[in-house]
Amino acid sequence: MSGNAARLSAISTITSTPPVESGFDFASSPTSSVWGQNVFSLNEMEQRLPKAIFKSLKNTITSGKPLDIDTADAVAEAMKTWAISKGVTHYAHVFYPLTGLTAEKHDSFFDPDSNGGTIGTFAGKALIQGEPDGSSFPNGGIRQTFEARGYTIWDVTSAAYIIENPNGTTLCIPTAFVSWTGEALDKKTPVLRSMQALNKHAQRVLSFFGTDGPFVSSSAGAEQEYFLVDNNFFYARPDLLAAGRTLFGAPPPKGQEFDDHYFGAIPERVQAFMFEVERECFKLGIPAKTRHNEVAPGQFELAPVYEMANVATDHQQLVMTTLKKVAQKYGMTCLLHEKPFAGVNGSGKHVNFSMGSPKAGNLFDPGETPAENAQFLVFCAAMISAVYKHAKLLRNVVASASNDHRLGANEAPPAILSVFLGTELNQVMESIVNGSPVTSKKTPLNIGVDVLPQIPKDSGDRNRTSPMAFTGNRFEFRAVGSNQSIAGPMVAMNTIMAEALDEAATALEAADTSTQEKLGAAVAAYVKSVWQDCSNVVFNGDGYADEWQVEAAKRGLPNLVATPDALGVLKEQTYTDLFAKYGVLSERELDSRYEVYAEQYVASVNVESNLVVEMAKTMVFPAAVRYQGELASSLVDLKALGIEADHDTLIKVTGLIKKLQDSVAELEALKASEHDAESVAAHCFMIKDKVLPKMVEVRGYVDALETLVADDLWPLPTYQEMLFIR
Repeated sequence: MSGNAARLSAISTITSTPPVESGFDFASSPTSSVWGQNVFSLNEMEQRLPKAIFKSLKNTITSGKPLDIDTADAVAEAMKTWAISKGVTHYAHVFYPLTGLTAEKHDSFFDPDSNGGTIGTFAGKALIQGEPDGSSFPNGGIRQTFEARGYTIWDVTSAAYIIENPNGTTLCIPTAFVSWTGEALDKKTPVLRSMQALNKHAQRVLSFFGTDGPFVSSSAGAEQEYFLVDNNFFYARPDLLAAGRTLFGAPPPKGQEFDDHYFGAIPERVQAFMFEVERECFKLGIPAKTRHNEVAPGQFELAPVYEMANVATDHQQLVMTTLKKVAQKYGMTCLLHEKPFAGVNGSGKHVNFSMGSPKAGNLFDPGETPAENAQFLVFCAAMISAVYKHAKLLRNVVASASNDHRLGANEAPPAILSVFLGTELNQVMESIVNGSPVTSKKTPLNIGVDVLPQIPKDSGDRNRTSPMAFTGNRFEFRAVGSNQSIAGPMVAMNTIMAEALDEAATALEAADTSTQEKLGAAVAAYVKSVWQDCSNVVFNGDGYADEWQVEAAKRGLPNLVATPDALGVLKEQTYTDLFAKYGVLSERELDSRYEVYAEQYVASVNVESNLVVEMAKTMVFPAAVRYQGELASSLVDLKALGIEADHDTLIKVTGLIKKLQDSVAELEALKASEHDAESVAAHCFMIKDKVLPKMVEVRGYVDALETLVADDLWPLPTYQEMLFIR
């Protein structure tokens, strides 16, 4: 079957497929009836556990107290009984290795008994601890094959849940994953450690305002962007199949220039998919809130309500898994790559970061009283200080081969980390520094239409070009990639905030705060010192503008353009000391992450470069040569008839074929020389500086050929087909 025939067959299949009907009757089965039905929640525990046991467990969850084995045994028995009542046969300790993906090993609840039957067993030890192979996951040299022992340890603060499958169900228990020596081999352990550090120093600050007490935790709400592509197209593109992004593809006649996709009507098939995704999320207690079309054609977003950081991290992994799983039921593939299609917007995962406690409330929410406002200003100033001092670390935790294609373009924040405060908050900070009165009030927004009600005008605009924007009661970290775990960003933000709050508490402890007036003066002095030292990181303008690149350099802000530049941050003594001081990561754990992430960068680009060579040789070149032959044959025939023919197209195609051959050969030579790299760092830079530019060059020739070669010969589904046919 020719390339065009295969594509036409795919289009025919897609367009003739009837809409998929939802299997849910939303009237008889409302959201409230399915919410959390597959979660062993606190409510479920309270009903099934003795009061003393439940009280002990809740104390562990809310205040971080150690869990005793008697409580664990009781919880395990109740959890097993609940799970079996729902048809569960196996349980799994679920953890998140440094791959950023999910890992799990399933064990049966049932063991054979002496009478030839089975008995359901699940003791407290099995709940608390598992033992997977610690050497078979990326570990940066912490574990060798002959040092394989690793442990999974139950995270009590993240509820166990049931994953349904047409052929059975499994109880999944969120766990941390550590080596036999206690070193973190996963994403979760540093999140939990960083939350402890944040709580410790937040409590010190809150003690001055009388709002210390319950555990202070960070919270996150991650807005997940993604693309949907029909499987008929997906499986016809080797690059999408193996790399998650298109390595070739000429721009379609129409892209996103009309701005008609963003918030547009959701296609029926996509909406059916979204309904089921949300339904599955609700069963798992994931508070999915918003769904809409995104800017690029074929791009969409799911946004949840914020949750405690480690729970939000677990739920984010489940959201990505659910999107991929449900898409298959509707004949589509969910693409989570940050830049699956060139020339249109890529996908991000904006992480809305805040912190608070039941007593103190949201610590980034401006208050109604002077004391509440003083508390808010301390935490806001701490955030400014944290980003200014550790912009390089924040760039590091969003670094990946895939996110490099998105950051810095006019669709995502630049690689330069800055903070957007908005007009009013910026004026408040400057008033404190200048000693002038602070005046701020919300005014109504007059729209000029009588029948429309007046609404309160927000204190500041929303800056979509800022990588760290204050949006009224939280900071939105917009540089995170769509395919990334949010664990890394949460670890970084928790840790740098712990340091900033440590400094704030130390400053307040050294000041006279014996009266409310003196406390206010001490707060003002702290805020003033932060603003004077760190305000260079505050930028309320257009982050996409070329002028900002120049201005940022004048301000001394780092600009780590690509992943190899950002990865080296983990080798700096500053961060070895920072993570060690706050008990988040040891030097060895930090080194292991550098090695793993560098190797992942190399592996990702190697897969892509292999695909570029293979697809250029076996798909594009044969199609181009066939077309070249058809043109040449046509010219000969016309000449024989005495008809003057246009040679331009043949000359163009022939020239592009020669350039493509030469460029592919040069890429192969570069790939062969990669083995000469002296270190993983050198290998990363060699890929960035030589291999990737050559891949872009090859793509240029392929995309040019796509616009010339006859459509009936072109072997790959086009951008127009993939982005617009639903």
